[in-house]
Amino acid sequence: MLPTMSAPRQARTTLSDVAERAGVSRSTASLAFSGAGPVSEQTRMRVLSAAEELGYAGPDPRARSLRQGRSGVVGIVFDERLLTAFRDPVNVATLDGIASVLESDSTGLLLMTETGADEGGMRAAAIDAAVLMGCSPVFEPVATALRHRGVPVVSIEGGGLGAEPGVVDIALDNADSAETLARHLHRLGHRDVAVITLGTDAERLTAPLTPERRAVMTTAVASDRLEGALRVFPGLTAWSAGHNAVEDGRRAARALLDVLPAVRPTAIMAQSDLLAVGVLEAAAELGLEVPRDLSLTGFDGVRIDGLRDRDLTTMRQPAAEKGRAAGRAVAALLADELAAGVVYACVFHRGETTAAPVR
Repeated sequence: MLPTMSAPRQARTTLSDVAERAGVSRSTASLAFSGAGPVSEQTRMRVLSAAEELGYAGPDPRARSLRQGRSGVVGIVFDERLLTAFRDPVNVATLDGIASVLESDSTGLLLMTETGADEGGMRAAAIDAAVLMGCSPVFEPVATALRHRGVPVVSIEGGGLGAEPGVVDIALDNADSAETLARHLHRLGHRDVAVITLGTDAERLTAPLTPERRAVMTTAVASDRLEGALRVFPGLTAWSAGHNAVEDGRRAARALLDVLPAVRPTAIMAQSDLLAVGVLEAAAELGLEVPRDLSLTGFDGVRIDGLRDRDLTTMRQPAAEKGRAAGRAVAALLADELAAGVVYACVFHRGETTAAPVR
């Protein structure tokens, strides 16, 4: 049997082929595709028509990236799994703010999580800049790896990362805002106050926040909001929630509330509105009414299904504006311009979930 002969591989149509068919130079054909130069509409249509005849889809973006030394991609690194991250309206609003600024530059966004964003992953990621969303224990080595590559880094509420050279931080007044909530509770007469924090370390435990665990907290947002509460209530009780999730808030609240009334806190400060929903669920399960039996504060000021019929006392933060500021910082850094960090102030909202304690 004679061996089967394969058909010769057809050569890929190139931009030069299109330029020759259209009767223009290669550079003119390139400008016609990019829309970035002074090419008449008649010439552009002639180039596009020639491309259609030859079955040419356009310049290879990989080749363009090599020429420009850019990938056209900005990495967005979350400090938790995407499934968990996108249940948080703050993350969604912040990401929308970033995209609203960068989409005008035709920049693609690559979503990454802390599990995939280790130092090795950052050395290999084809990105022009990175935005670190929140403060994770792994973000410091990630930022270091990126800076060694010369990749600009913007952190959102990154705490100490903002002091690192080459990192621009977009921050909130977390400690002062938490103090505002604590002083509100103090004026109402509360003295037995507990805090449910965001995740505090890489273990992501939902557990009592002992002095030993406080001493090694690695999450700036949780640490700063706890600091603000401690300014008013130095002896408060604290539990950490493993993740910023309703279920973790419910489990922490059950541990704090399912005790004898004499030792039950009269108020709980949840470090996010999502955690506050968990507290509401735990209180309902135990037959406690908010705010008659328990005062509750949140943090963020976002729309959540579990709060549709409750007006939560909280701090409202400008999540979308944080994202836009991060996007502007990225755009400036990619243009080799200076970009400065920003600290946004939150706004106190007194809802109907706080009242004077009964005891």
